[in-house]
Amino acid sequence: MTNTALNEKNSKTSLNQGSVRRQPFLVMDNVYKSYPNGYKALENVNLNIAEGEFITIIGHSGCGKSTLLNMVSGFSQPSQGTVTINGQKITKPGPDRMVVFQGYALLPWRTVFENVYLAVNAVFPNKSKVEKNAIVKEHLAMVGLTEAAEKRPPQISGGMKQRVSIARALAIRPQVLILDEPFGALDAITKEELQEELLKIWNDHRCTVLMITHDIDEALFLADRLVMMTNGPSATVGEVLQIPFPRPRDRVQIMEDPEYYNLRNYALDFLFRRFAHDDDA
Repeated sequence: MTNTALNEKNSKTSLNQGSVRRQPFLVMDNVYKSYPNGYKALENVNLNIAEGEFITIIGHSGCGKSTLLNMVSGFSQPSQGTVTINGQKITKPGPDRMVVFQGYALLPWRTVFENVYLAVNAVFPNKSKVEKNAIVKEHLAMVGLTEAAEKRPPQISGGMKQRVSIARALAIRPQVLILDEPFGALDAITKEELQEELLKIWNDHRCTVLMITHDIDEALFLADRLVMMTNGPSATVGEVLQIPFPRPRDRVQIMEDPEYYNLRNYALDFLFRRFAHDDDA
């Protein structure tokens, strides 16, 4: 499939799906981000995300992916433009948006159970201890960590640590789950296992997901739409690919579909030819 044909196909798919899609829920409107030293990270970023969508973002290092997520999470503010959720401008972090980092961010002296409980206790202070314990147990079971509840982070594997991070994030019932390369440090088998678990949890709960990844295969397997960023400085949304595979998804079936390789090759062309870094050329 030629690039032109793929563009036309995705435009038609997007229009068709857009006619039945709900109103935008998370909106980035004319977003710019610059720093006091004069560096312009983002320029004219516009993106509308529906409630319950799974969005992945790819691009080279320095293209502003993490800057964009920091503005959604409320850790940073746009220099110009707005980021809104459900019509409300995002001005600070809040429990309606939860971030899962690549580095786990767990307290090593606390047990798995305690790491999740601390988040639940902070967000739901008026719930009884019994209710809080039940929430923690439910979400540890969801990620297969019931048996590891009394272990501490140094006693468990990297994959298990990331499961704790995901359980902690979901336990506070966020409207938006923000994932900053959560599986980047894991081996290939563990990564695929957690991708499957993440999709199952998302299919059950359908919170809105915004995820950074450098892995095109991961992006195509997980997402409803793939947002491809241009290079920084002054990075912006280059193109958005609609991922057409029905849900629930089967990895083997998707990888046998010729359309998977059309999309994969198109994304690779975008990253490594049209927006190649100088050191990639």
